[in-house]
Amino acid sequence: MHARQLIAASFGLIAFLGLTGIALDKAFQSSLVNNMEARMERYALAIWDEVNFDRNGRLQTGAIDNLPDARFNNFRSGLYAQLDSAGGSWQSESVKLFSLPKPPAPRIGIPPEFTGPITLPIGEDSSIKAYRYTASTQLEDAPPITLRIYESEEEIFKQIAEYRKSLWGYLGIAGILLVLVQIAILRWSLQPLRVLETDMKALQDGRQQRLEKIYPNELRPISGSINALIDSERSNLELSRNTLADLAHSLKTPLAVLQSEIENADDPAAFKSEVYAQVQRMNDIVSYQLSRAARSGHALYSAPVDVLPHAESIVQSLEKIYQSRGVLCEFEVDDKSQFSGEPGDLQELLGNFLENAFKWAKHRVLLTVKPIYEPAARRPGLYLCIEDDGKGIAPEDIPKILQRGVRGDERVQGHGIGMAIVQDIIRSYNGTLSVDRSSELGGARFTIRLPCLN
Repeated sequence: MHARQLIAASFGLIAFLGLTGIALDKAFQSSLVNNMEARMERYALAIWDEVNFDRNGRLQTGAIDNLPDARFNNFRSGLYAQLDSAGGSWQSESVKLFSLPKPPAPRIGIPPEFTGPITLPIGEDSSIKAYRYTASTQLEDAPPITLRIYESEEEIFKQIAEYRKSLWGYLGIAGILLVLVQIAILRWSLQPLRVLETDMKALQDGRQQRLEKIYPNELRPISGSINALIDSERSNLELSRNTLADLAHSLKTPLAVLQSEIENADDPAAFKSEVYAQVQRMNDIVSYQLSRAARSGHALYSAPVDVLPHAESIVQSLEKIYQSRGVLCEFEVDDKSQFSGEPGDLQELLGNFLENAFKWAKHRVLLTVKPIYEPAARRPGLYLCIEDDGKGIAPEDIPKILQRGVRGDERVQGHGIGMAIVQDIIRSYNGTLSVDRSSELGGARFTIRLPCLN
């Protein structure tokens, strides 16, 4: 990327400097030619002021001695003058011993003009520019006079050559300096990309876990997307590992029972019944873990779900299961209580907590549900509290029961994954879970707070 940008910028710079050099060269040439023509016009006017005629209309050539440039007096200097009239002709000293071309007869009304380049038979000069000036004398019936100024363009060519040498030399130096500046600017501007490339290489090599550096604003969406992808991949990997661990942990007990039955299969009917029960149990465990793995997240801003109907349905089933122990559930549920999420998540929360409460309660379970309001919230939060009158949980045992695969009492049937499941759900909704002792019933109290949606 750095090389491509440098090559593209260099081509653009070369084109710009080339066009600039051509434009400056053309402007300099035009300026030299214009100055030369203006100078030849001044020479012609200065010489014309020195021209005199006698009474007979003859040109007095001896009077032309105050020439405007000393080169008119130097042989083959590159600056020549020629005056032609019916009364005689005159040539500057610079063209002595040579004969300039015989001009056509002068005529009144011909405007001054420049011609050239032409070639004169005066030796080395091969490119000559000529200026013709025709005017009439003050004498009556006198024919017009033509004054020609010839100047060699060799001096212009020399100046142009020197100028081009300097111009392209300086432009070349400027181009080299600008390329070096471009390299420095590109290296400085692309430094964050090189840092990102180095960090990506470190990610691939396992030398770092995330893109932790502070990148420019232009790269932050990229780094944020990469970090989100990394977090999602690791979260999915962790979820897969946890699901497999939960499944393996849950299947250990049924498999152990089956092994024990195989070793002690005295009653075929009882053996068949037990095998069927354990197989059905394992099938339920596998189905549950698969459904849980498929439900790896929840949709944001789901339609709110009324809590009371789901709570009543779950409690009716649990009261039938624990009817022999006489466990009943009391409700303190606000009719306006709603869960802003997926119904399956609500059922998991209520089902796991209420089942634990029924399992450990002596006779009473209390379910308290009410909304949580905030002034700027678009949807209220939710407060859930499940209490029982069992023996409760010792404070030092609370961290242990919240761990994956740990049961509060190994003698009680269970898999020890219920708390892990509900903690994952609560965490996905940015909620909190607290466990303490119920002040009203004396047993355990589980309190869930789900925040408002803004």
